[in-house]
Amino acid sequence: MSLSLILACAWAVLANVLAMIPSRDNHWTRAYVLIALGIPLVGYVTYQNGPWVGLFVLFAGMSILRWPLRYLLRWVRQTAR
Repeated sequence: MSLSLILACAWAVLANVLAMIPSRDNHWTRAYVLIALGIPLVGYVTYQNGPWVGLFVLFAGMSILRWPLRYLLRWVRQTAR
């Protein structure tokens, strides 16, 4: 198993642990930190393991951070109109 996949699994565990801790701002600051860590991590996984594994990790991250993704898609739709 490569280092990038170990880091991706650690990121997923960290995301789940952070989601269990109560937050006053509905976890948005934690989501920003996870996004900032996750984007380069997806690139690293893709570089080491290929595009299919990179897409799998990207979709796993998108399923964990689904609310920021929904708000981003909603904002893109409103801006496009």
